[in-house]
Amino acid sequence: MDFRSDNTAGFAPEMLAALAAANDGARTPYGEDAQSRRVQTHLCELFETDLAAFFVATGTAANVLGLSLLAAPWGVIYCHEEAHIALDECGAPAFYTGGAQLHPLPGAHGRLSAARLAELLPDGLGVVHHAQPAAISLSQATEAVTCYRAADISAIAQVAHTHGLRVHVDGARFANALAFLDASPADLSWRAGVDVLSFGASKNGALAAEAVIVFDPALAASLGYRRKRGGHLFSKMRVLSAQLEAYLADGLWLRLARHANTMAQRLAAGLAAISEVRLVHPVEANEVFVQLPERLIGQLLADGFKFYRWLDDRSTTIRLVTTFDTRETDVAGLVEAVRRHAGTAT
Repeated sequence: MDFRSDNTAGFAPEMLAALAAANDGARTPYGEDAQSRRVQTHLCELFETDLAAFFVATGTAANVLGLSLLAAPWGVIYCHEEAHIALDECGAPAFYTGGAQLHPLPGAHGRLSAARLAELLPDGLGVVHHAQPAAISLSQATEAVTCYRAADISAIAQVAHTHGLRVHVDGARFANALAFLDASPADLSWRAGVDVLSFGASKNGALAAEAVIVFDPALAASLGYRRKRGGHLFSKMRVLSAQLEAYLADGLWLRLARHANTMAQRLAAGLAAISEVRLVHPVEANEVFVQLPERLIGQLLADGFKFYRWLDDRSTTIRLVTTFDTRETDVAGLVEAVRRHAGTAT
């Protein structure tokens, strides 16, 4: 009955089996092994283009190493005000870029708009007294678990590229967005103008595995050094590549994401039918944001359900996260408990 985060879930059996297999025999270290090369090739095929991929163990590492390619120490990175890089990465973007500033912006349901960015840019471009616009970072899916359509990304990228900015995507839940939109990885990334993608797996069944994907290999020339200097070059890189190879094999990553999304849709449908519940955002991936009376929140916590209040401890908006291994019985149990406490149990 734990709906706090997709980080509370265990590991997909396929990835645990891949780790066990990777433990058999000696392998060349530091990503020079055959398995790591296979994953690189698979990613090129998946995204239908030549690319450079660098494996790391955390989403924060993927985000900030990617951003370090795009923003100089005097740069400005535009992002949503609720973006992970703005609220949950402990200043890591500034640390890894050597001082670049974040410029958080509001946006309905967690999304930035091309129109709002066009109003701001070029904002100080070329003025030596001002920090220089450098990059736009989008979250896919967003922190409100809505999704950018390909047209949305393309419009934002056009604004960015017109003024010499690059586009980064935090794809911690990229699989969930793809599953919801039924789009191709290429259409939601480089074809829409994305320069760097943080390709997440840890929230979707992996033990700890992410990739920084750079769609212009020339842009990635320094990333190997940045990863090493930042302490993220694994000597036993097969620990990461084994997970990613299993993740991508036979579409496992999308099957896992579809299950999580389906559980979120069922949860949202059940809760939306209860009069005291208000859905805060459209449900487009694997999270459900609902506003409840404080009385109901207390009763659910007393029942043993686990979840987070959103943004502060006094909020009556709670976030419910479903995962690749969420059980239908847990979803049904939560909906029934809310009905019961709201006095509408069937």
